[in-house]
Amino acid sequence: MTDHEQTPEAGGKGRPTPSRKDAEIARRQERRPAMTRKQRAEQDRKRRQEIRTKQREALNTGRGDYLPPRDQGPMKALVRDHVDRRLNVAEFLLPILVFMLLFNIIGPNFLNAAGVATVVSGLWAFTILGTVLDEVMLVRSLKKELRSRFPDASHKGTTSYAVLRSSQIRRLRLPKPVVKRGEQLKARY
Repeated sequence: MTDHEQTPEAGGKGRPTPSRKDAEIARRQERRPAMTRKQRAEQDRKRRQEIRTKQREALNTGRGDYLPPRDQGPMKALVRDHVDRRLNVAEFLLPILVFMLLFNIIGPNFLNAAGVATVVSGLWAFTILGTVLDEVMLVRSLKKELRSRFPDASHKGTTSYAVLRSSQIRRLRLPKPVVKRGEQLKARY
């Protein structure tokens, strides 16, 4: 009796080893049901559409398992809520800078050029300084909050996440804000 013909009582499997070709054919048949290429493509399209719908819903609600990896977890939810509950100077930075640029281009045609240049220069400096000071206050308060709620966890990446989120216009933020301005942070983290 050869090795591949051993009986189950003797410690063998009780049948001959299938050839590689037969094993690959069996594996392919059990892996996928008998579908045409078109049916498989339709099934894959429906699955991707369901996932996209769940991701869109998660981004609109700010909750769920289908958030992008950079937005997942209770620590990131705390950062989002911490940023969203306060009025950030940085979220007005882009509109202010666009206004100042247009004012700088159009203003000298209608007003005293020296006066316009002085006003715009001062406004630029005030806006940038205000943004930097506000971001420093945001980061300090965020780190304090993270240390109190997540003392043993690594807070890596939360500062840059908060700064980027605070610089976005509130209505355009994704995931959407779930707390109102001035609202206290809840104990859901």
